[in-house]
Amino acid sequence: MTKGTLNFSTSKLFPVFTLLAILPIWEVMVRMFEIPNFLLPAPSSIYQAFIAVDPSRWAIHLWATLRVAILGFCLSLVISLPLAIFMVKSKFLAKTLYPILVIIQSTPVIAIAPLLVVIMGAGEAPRLAITCLITFFPLVVSATTGMMSTPEELIELSKSLKASAVKEVWHIRLPYAVPHIFSGMKVAITLAIIGAVVAEFVAAEQGLGYFVQFSTSYFKIPQAFAALLLLSTLSLLLFKTVQLIQYLFFRWSLPKDKF
Repeated sequence: MTKGTLNFSTSKLFPVFTLLAILPIWEVMVRMFEIPNFLLPAPSSIYQAFIAVDPSRWAIHLWATLRVAILGFCLSLVISLPLAIFMVKSKFLAKTLYPILVIIQSTPVIAIAPLLVVIMGAGEAPRLAITCLITFFPLVVSATTGMMSTPEELIELSKSLKASAVKEVWHIRLPYAVPHIFSGMKVAITLAIIGAVVAEFVAAEQGLGYFVQFSTSYFKIPQAFAALLLLSTLSLLLFKTVQLIQYLFFRWSLPKDKF
């Protein structure tokens, strides 16, 4: 192992070392100042609350949140990529749809979530819609920006060779957009967890967001913190999964120093 590789591997462990240093400080400060559990529980209290809950119960809530987050993210991805292509190929659509997308993004989803529940019912549909709305905008913007950043000389060359519009998008614009698309996906996959939790606050009987709300309503704050830590871990794992997919299948799109 070279010195550069060793330094890179060590630097990736810095967040872990920082967390391990924060936990004992957190524990000591809570005990020293006798902070009540309902204000700020100590890490030991959070751990005790975590193991006090049956693992099957954690699994049920974890799967409920994960399912909605992934399905909402995938639905958003399926809609956003074709829409981005249409916006790149049509200036009329770009000028018409982009302001509408900005308006949708600037509208607080938590404000329209109850309306979606009334319109779509109390099933999984409104939760998927809320997650999709939250993750949609960064995916569209990143894909559109990536395809628009294609060098103009390549577009002119494809036209001189009489390449079809489909080939222009598939062989020229999309490869240039891949780094931008994955940047948007990394943002969107973490927002998907937020969308799922917001949806569970409004209408759900399962999920980690519902579990947090249930725990806080009974002042089981350590239990709520345990669920929050699970949500953070889940978000981080999904982010790393997107990174891994890019590394395995689109390694050429990564900066050279990432190899």
